[in-house]
Amino acid sequence: MQWTKQNEQTVYANRWFSVNLADVELPDGRHLDHFLIRLRPVAVATVVNEANEVLLLWRHRFITDSWGWELAAGVVEDGEDIADAAARELEEETGWRPGPLHHLMSVEPSNGLTDARHHIFWADEGTYVGHPVDDFESDRREWVPLKLVPDMVARGEVPAANMAAALLLLHHSRLGQDALP
Repeated sequence: MQWTKQNEQTVYANRWFSVNLADVELPDGRHLDHFLIRLRPVAVATVVNEANEVLLLWRHRFITDSWGWELAAGVVEDGEDIADAAARELEEETGWRPGPLHHLMSVEPSNGLTDARHHIFWADEGTYVGHPVDDFESDRREWVPLKLVPDMVARGEVPAANMAAALLLLHHSRLGQDALP
Protein backbone atom coordinates (compact mmCIF):
# COMPACT_ATOMS: atom_id res chain seq x y z
CA MET A 1 0.00 0.00 0.00
CA GLN A 2 2.07 2.89 -1.31
CA TRP A 3 1.16 6.55 -0.98
CA THR A 4 2.13 8.73 -3.95
CA LYS A 5 3.18 12.35 -3.61
CA GLN A 6 1.57 14.38 -6.40
CA ASN A 7 3.24 17.68 -5.54
CA GLU A 8 4.88 19.50 -2.66
CA GLN A 9 5.23 23.18 -1.83
CA THR A 10 7.20 25.02 0.82
CA VAL A 11 5.10 26.83 3.42
CA TYR A 12 8.01 28.12 5.51
CA ALA A 13 11.80 27.79 5.31
CA ASN A 14 14.95 28.91 7.14
CA ARG A 15 18.58 27.72 7.09
CA TRP A 16 17.82 24.68 9.30
CA PHE A 17 14.54 23.31 7.98
CA SER A 18 11.48 23.82 5.79
CA VAL A 19 7.84 23.06 6.46
CA ASN A 20 6.19 21.74 3.32
CA LEU A 21 2.67 20.75 2.31
CA ALA A 22 2.27 17.75 0.02
CA ASP A 23 -0.73 16.55 -1.96
CA VAL A 24 -0.68 12.79 -1.39
CA GLU A 25 -2.72 10.25 -3.35
CA LEU A 26 -3.77 7.17 -1.39
CA PRO A 27 -4.01 3.73 -3.08
CA ASP A 28 -7.81 4.06 -3.30
CA GLY A 29 -7.49 7.34 -5.25
CA ARG A 30 -8.38 9.71 -2.42
CA HIS A 31 -6.12 12.70 -1.80
CA LEU A 32 -4.98 14.24 1.46
CA ASP A 33 -2.87 17.17 2.49
CA HIS A 34 0.17 16.08 4.47
CA PHE A 35 2.57 18.44 6.22
CA LEU A 36 6.21 17.42 6.38
CA ILE A 37 9.41 18.90 7.71
CA ARG A 38 12.53 18.77 5.56
CA LEU A 39 15.71 18.92 7.66
CA ARG A 40 19.42 19.05 7.03
CA PRO A 41 21.35 15.85 7.81
CA VAL A 42 22.43 15.49 11.45
CA ALA A 43 25.86 14.20 12.49
CA VAL A 44 26.25 12.49 15.88
CA ALA A 45 29.38 11.19 17.63
CA THR A 46 30.80 9.82 20.86
CA VAL A 47 33.89 8.11 22.20
CA VAL A 48 34.03 4.76 24.00
CA ASN A 49 37.21 4.47 26.06
CA GLU A 50 39.26 1.38 27.04
CA ALA A 51 37.18 0.98 30.23
CA ASN A 52 34.03 0.68 28.05
CA GLU A 53 32.72 4.03 29.21
CA VAL A 54 30.83 6.20 26.74
CA LEU A 55 31.09 9.99 26.64
CA LEU A 56 27.61 11.47 27.18
CA LEU A 57 26.05 14.89 27.69
CA TRP A 58 23.40 15.55 30.37
CA ARG A 59 21.10 18.22 29.01
CA HIS A 60 17.70 19.83 29.23
CA ARG A 61 15.40 20.00 26.22
CA PHE A 62 13.02 22.92 26.61
CA ILE A 63 10.62 21.63 23.94
CA THR A 64 9.69 18.59 26.05
CA ASP A 65 10.85 20.16 29.34
CA SER A 66 12.90 17.05 30.03
CA TRP A 67 16.44 16.13 31.12
CA GLY A 68 18.35 13.23 29.63
CA TRP A 69 21.59 11.74 28.38
CA GLU A 70 22.54 12.40 24.77
CA LEU A 71 25.41 12.13 22.34
CA ALA A 72 26.96 15.23 20.77
CA ALA A 73 25.04 16.14 17.63
CA GLY A 74 24.38 18.91 15.14
CA VAL A 75 23.52 19.72 11.56
CA VAL A 76 25.89 19.07 8.70
CA GLU A 77 26.90 22.33 7.06
CA ASP A 78 26.69 22.78 3.28
CA GLY A 79 29.59 20.94 1.63
CA GLU A 80 30.77 19.43 4.93
CA ASP A 81 31.66 15.75 5.11
CA ILE A 82 29.29 13.97 7.51
CA ALA A 83 32.04 12.30 9.56
CA ASP A 84 33.90 15.63 9.78
CA ALA A 85 30.70 17.25 11.04
CA ALA A 86 30.32 14.52 13.68
CA ALA A 87 33.91 15.06 14.87
CA ARG A 88 33.38 18.84 14.93
CA GLU A 89 30.19 18.57 16.97
CA LEU A 90 31.82 16.18 19.46
CA GLU A 91 34.73 18.54 20.02
CA GLU A 92 32.55 21.68 20.22
CA GLU A 93 30.12 20.13 22.70
CA THR A 94 32.44 18.00 24.87
CA GLY A 95 35.99 19.30 24.49
CA TRP A 96 37.10 15.86 23.26
CA ARG A 97 38.59 15.38 19.78
CA PRO A 98 37.79 11.86 18.56
CA GLY A 99 40.26 9.47 17.01
CA PRO A 100 39.23 7.75 13.78
CA LEU A 101 35.44 7.60 13.60
CA HIS A 102 33.51 4.42 12.87
CA HIS A 103 30.03 4.62 11.34
CA LEU A 104 27.58 3.01 13.76
CA MET A 105 24.22 3.61 12.12
CA SER A 106 22.06 6.03 10.14
CA VAL A 107 18.42 6.44 11.12
CA GLU A 108 15.33 8.51 10.35
CA PRO A 109 13.98 9.35 13.85
CA SER A 110 10.50 10.33 12.68
CA ASN A 111 10.06 9.33 9.03
CA GLY A 112 6.29 9.85 9.07
CA LEU A 113 6.81 13.59 9.56
CA THR A 114 10.43 14.49 8.76
CA ASP A 115 13.36 13.47 6.59
CA ALA A 116 15.94 14.13 9.31
CA ARG A 117 18.59 11.53 8.58
CA HIS A 118 20.87 11.12 11.62
CA HIS A 119 24.32 9.66 11.00
CA ILE A 120 25.87 8.28 14.19
CA PHE A 121 29.59 7.64 14.64
CA TRP A 122 31.85 6.51 17.46
CA ALA A 123 35.56 6.39 18.15
CA ASP A 124 37.51 4.10 20.48
CA GLU A 125 39.91 6.88 21.43
CA GLY A 126 39.83 10.60 21.95
CA THR A 127 41.97 13.47 23.15
CA TYR A 128 40.80 16.11 25.60
CA VAL A 129 41.57 19.48 23.99
CA GLY A 130 39.96 21.79 26.55
CA HIS A 131 36.69 23.13 27.85
CA PRO A 132 33.94 22.78 25.23
CA VAL A 133 33.28 25.82 23.07
CA ASP A 134 29.54 25.05 23.15
CA ASP A 135 29.31 24.37 26.89
CA PHE A 136 25.85 25.96 26.89
CA GLU A 137 24.52 22.86 25.13
CA SER A 138 24.74 20.64 28.22
CA ASP A 139 24.80 20.85 31.98
CA ARG A 140 27.66 18.36 32.20
CA ARG A 141 29.67 15.83 30.22
CA GLU A 142 30.46 12.44 31.74
CA TRP A 143 32.01 9.07 31.02
CA VAL A 144 29.24 6.55 31.72
CA PRO A 145 29.86 2.77 31.85
CA LEU A 146 28.29 1.11 28.81
CA LYS A 147 27.05 -1.70 31.07
CA LEU A 148 24.58 0.81 32.59
CA VAL A 149 23.04 1.79 29.23
CA PRO A 150 20.15 -0.74 29.03
CA ASP A 151 18.85 0.25 32.48
CA MET A 152 19.28 3.96 31.69
CA VAL A 153 17.23 3.53 28.50
CA ALA A 154 14.58 1.49 30.35
CA ARG A 155 14.28 4.23 33.01
CA GLY A 156 13.76 6.88 30.32
CA GLU A 157 17.09 8.61 31.02
CA VAL A 158 17.91 8.56 27.29
CA PRO A 159 14.71 10.10 25.90
CA ALA A 160 15.75 10.53 22.25
CA ALA A 161 15.04 7.33 20.29
CA ASN A 162 18.03 7.72 17.98
CA MET A 163 20.38 8.16 20.95
CA ALA A 164 18.85 5.17 22.77
CA ALA A 165 19.21 2.97 19.68
CA ALA A 166 22.82 4.03 19.15
CA LEU A 167 23.77 3.48 22.78
CA LEU A 168 22.12 0.05 22.86
CA LEU A 169 23.93 -0.93 19.66
CA LEU A 170 27.25 0.27 21.13
CA HIS A 171 26.48 -1.67 24.31
CA HIS A 172 25.80 -4.82 22.31
CA SER A 173 28.78 -4.48 19.98
CA ARG A 174 31.28 -3.68 22.76
CA LEU A 175 29.97 -5.91 25.55
CA GLY A 176 27.85 -8.51 23.73
CA GLN A 177 27.14 -11.65 25.72
CA ASP A 178 29.36 -10.46 28.58
CA ALA A 179 26.72 -7.88 29.46
CA LEU A 180 23.85 -10.31 29.96
CA PRO A 181 22.74 -11.00 33.55
